[in-house]
Amino acid sequence: MANMTGKRYKQLGKYIELVQERNKGAANANLMGVSIAKKFIPSIANIIGTDLSSYRIVHPGNFAFCPVTSRNGDKITIARYRGKEDCIISQAYLTFRVKDENELDPEYLMMWVARPEFDRYARFHSHGSVREIFSWEEMCNVYMPIPDIGEQRKIVAEYKSIEKSIENNNHLIKVLEDTAKAIYHHTFVEGIDPENLPEEWMWGKLSGIAKVNMGQSPEGECLNMNGNGKIFYQGRTDFGVRFPDIRVYTTETKKYASVYDILMSVRAPVGDLNITRKACAIGRGIAAITPKKGLSFVFYTLLNQTMQFKKSNDEGTIFGSIGKDELNDLKVLVPKENLIAEFNGKVEKIDDCIDSVDEENNILHKIKNLLLSKLS
Repeated sequence: MANMTGKRYKQLGKYIELVQERNKGAANANLMGVSIAKKFIPSIANIIGTDLSSYRIVHPGNFAFCPVTSRNGDKITIARYRGKEDCIISQAYLTFRVKDENELDPEYLMMWVARPEFDRYARFHSHGSVREIFSWEEMCNVYMPIPDIGEQRKIVAEYKSIEKSIENNNHLIKVLEDTAKAIYHHTFVEGIDPENLPEEWMWGKLSGIAKVNMGQSPEGECLNMNGNGKIFYQGRTDFGVRFPDIRVYTTETKKYASVYDILMSVRAPVGDLNITRKACAIGRGIAAITPKKGLSFVFYTLLNQTMQFKKSNDEGTIFGSIGKDELNDLKVLVPKENLIAEFNGKVEKIDDCIDSVDEENNILHKIKNLLLSKLS
């Protein structure tokens, strides 16, 4: 990238400048951080008693990045701040802005730095003996294609259109899932006295309606992102809206999950759920749950149960982990068989719609990535 000095490729340093405003007087306590997903996120750091005067101010539309790259795997931590009011960020970050937005569209720049190719470039050009640093000088030395502003904005508009479609689909998935949860609640919760269950209903254990298989992680050298071996999910960081994102593969498989198994996070925060579309290997942060009473019934039963974990998490009593015996012994309501079959018949149609919408999102993500790859 640094050697591309053709007509369209320009040195980034001509278009950006550092913003080195400090939080003097510590007036601003809107503390944010930047995730490896390249987004600003509210910081969870305890700032009681912390001197915030050295923290950097980030204005809406400006960028922040962490020069240290040795702790982020293959990612560089960088994002554009889209909040409406100023925030502050740790002095470990550098903040900058586009000098003239009529020459370089900030969203176009964000698209460029969001590419996996940029992550690899930044890691390759990081230096240091103790910590590897991608310095401000290296950032300014980046060469990138900068067409005229009209073409930049056209590309950004196409990209945002795809992102909006994905966002709308995610909203639709939530509406569909809320509908299925409402059907579950109406069928199995409303008007049911836990102490005096209807005839043929009973309290049972999760082991009675599903088989639990705890994950086990392979050695680190067996993992890769090149499609070598079997799909591998380590923990909830791989979870998507309903189905996990395929990122990592392993050539050594210790524990499996089958097609349409339920994946449950078993490490803090416990209880997040996803469903597998493909057979995969699972790490120690996940349990694979194979339904015995239909996928929809077991999934929404678990969703109803895991709300208790989430409630505990919200109240500050976070479950550090849950073991196989605890999962197998999880108390669940088991209604009579014809009601379970009726529920599955209704809700499987909703779940099929969720599956289809999520598949459409997969296609949209591929189109989005293709658009990003065409920038260079």
